[in-house]
Amino acid sequence: MATDGAGEVQGVDVSKYQGTIDFAKIKAAGMTYVFVKATQGITGVDPDYARNIAAARAAGLVAGTYHFYETNDDPSAQFGNFKQHADVKPGDLPPVVDIEVLAQGSRPDLADDLRSFLAQLEQAYGVKPILYSGVSFANEYLTGFGAYPLWVAEYTSAPAPKVPTGWSTWTFWQYSQSGTVPGISGAVDMDRFNGTAAQLDALRIA
Repeated sequence: MATDGAGEVQGVDVSKYQGTIDFAKIKAAGMTYVFVKATQGITGVDPDYARNIAAARAAGLVAGTYHFYETNDDPSAQFGNFKQHADVKPGDLPPVVDIEVLAQGSRPDLADDLRSFLAQLEQAYGVKPILYSGVSFANEYLTGFGAYPLWVAEYTSAPAPKVPTGWSTWTFWQYSQSGTVPGISGAVDMDRFNGTAAQLDALRIA
């Protein structure tokens, strides 16, 4: 069940597009966690990732790392890119797989490829990865992945997002892509956690 009002456990997600970030100001503004982009496909690396993840932890934020999954790239090669560059540590949130669009020339066995990628992540880090997607994409392509924690993107003024087919609930909700937070110049994605601070702590990697 979603938390309400003052009880919300809020966070942001960032990448190179946010430029230089003051994570201490984000923490002081009441944010609890931050997801940081690390990699994309088989060769993409966010140039600000190493700096951002270290600074987020230093500011006392709960940190998470995400990979943008390219549906036209080999899953094992994508995992290799993530494993090489991602700095995932005990105390972090589980790694996130951002899958939201079909690339041109997508591989025919999307579900099998994604299962392979998720399994490699789970074996490497000992925790079930989080899946990030929009409602419509998830309804069309991800109906068989309801065992994974869901971070759903839906920009609405409703008190809770729609839950895609295959899931019974959501874990994180990206409710805005145009938020403003001290410490970040310009717009940033805003997120809510579906639970208490103690429940967020329980989700962290042991």
